[in-house]
Amino acid sequence: HNQMDISAIVDGIKAKAAGVPALGSTLKIDFGDEQVFVDGTGEANEVSASNEDADCLIIVSPENFMALVKGELNPMMAMMTGKVKIKGDMGVAMKLQSLI
Repeated sequence: HNQMDISAIVDGIKAKAAGVPALGSTLKIDFGDEQVFVDGTGEANEVSASNEDADCLIIVSPENFMALVKGELNPMMAMMTGKVKIKGDMGVAMKLQSLI
């Protein structure tokens, strides 16, 4: 099984996060073995691989996340089919689309 490079995903989110206003909350994307943490409570979105509690938790496989990024997977369909699970603040989850 080809393990997806999480650092490439982190870099991609960092690049997008730098160009959008701070989320005003925290967001964690849980890939199972790894995670990406976005802290948007300050003046800018800080993206890291730290495993902290967040206002919104998104659980998704790296493969499905990449499909979302590439536009091959519809976010609403992904949620309805269980490929993406969201816990916590749905409003924060909606802002994720500006980061991918």
